[in-house]
Amino acid sequence: MRRSVVTTVLMLALAPAAFAQTSQPPAGQPPAGQPPAGQPPAGAQPPGPPQPAAPKEPRMALTGAAGAFMFVIKADQTANFEELVGKVKAAMTSSENPVRKQQAAGYRVFKAAEPSGANVLYLCLVDPAIPAAEYDPLVVLAESLGTNAGTPENQEMLKKYAGVFANVSRLNLTPIAK
Repeated sequence: MRRSVVTTVLMLALAPAAFAQTSQPPAGQPPAGQPPAGQPPAGAQPPGPPQPAAPKEPRMALTGAAGAFMFVIKADQTANFEELVGKVKAAMTSSENPVRKQQAAGYRVFKAAEPSGANVLYLCLVDPAIPAAEYDPLVVLAESLGTNAGTPENQEMLKKYAGVFANVSRLNLTPIAK
């Protein structure tokens, strides 16, 4: 069974908290392999500066000079998808993140006149593509919401938008003629 994009995004966002819980040794006993309280481990070095967290891998990245995403949208959800695209483009344009601003410059979405079965096809052309940047519209929108992404209203909005997709395909493109 395929997970919804929002479910996956939420799982990725909440995963660090789930792994932060560890089992504790019985009271009064140090964890296995550690000296009693107040004694440094043998050969211990003083703690250094905290290491930065490893960056998250983008869910929908492009590797070519240009790229395209084919969004197959449920026929009754086209208005919601077009609303999502408008919010994503606005989020990229108004972002303080220079990568998002670069993405906005080359991000164009088209609606196909031909149906895709019972669904509607949208083509998102990205030229130039920003290598390794996140292009998942739900992730970009959630990022733009910042700490407000977790509010019940915004969670409902993200869930609504996640329900528009029937399928998504990605194409990494290399120009051969100008």
